[in-house]
Amino acid sequence: MPDQPDPLDEFEQEFADADESGDDADPEAAAEVLEADLASIAAQRDEYLALAQRLQAEFENYKKQTMRRNTEVVEHAGAQLANKLLPVLDAFDNAIIHGIDTLQKEGLDVIDTDGVVFDPNLHEAVMHEEGDADQREPVVTDTMRTGYTWNGKVLRPAMVKVKG
Repeated sequence: MPDQPDPLDEFEQEFADADESGDDADPEAAAEVLEADLASIAAQRDEYLALAQRLQAEFENYKKQTMRRNTEVVEHAGAQLANKLLPVLDAFDNAIIHGIDTLQKEGLDVIDTDGVVFDPNLHEAVMHEEGDADQREPVVTDTMRTGYTWNGKVLRPAMVKVKG
């Protein structure tokens, strides 16, 4: 609002002019001048208030937009990292498959766990849930860690969850 004259400066100028002219006899005119100045100051105050409110709203929008952009950047960076690591994961999968195939040819076997009857010689029960009333033997319901045998001997029992 630098284009507009300062109402306080105008008031001081009018007061000095009135003082120089010796016009002390008309208090109503002075009151009118004061009221006009007061109205002008109130209008300027309202303009500044509106400006401050607009700037506050713009700043809040800026903060929200910046947070959104930062979130998008982080998500994009995570996706790029995952994309770069996919070949490594593929290589691990292929190595595991190739390694297991090679070891199985030499005598390694994976201990079966899906829905089989629990065998304490092959399975290590680490979780238990109640079985059905008609269920006679405990059954493996979930595998926590794969177990292996080597030429019929248990290398590592399968860590399982048992029902019943």
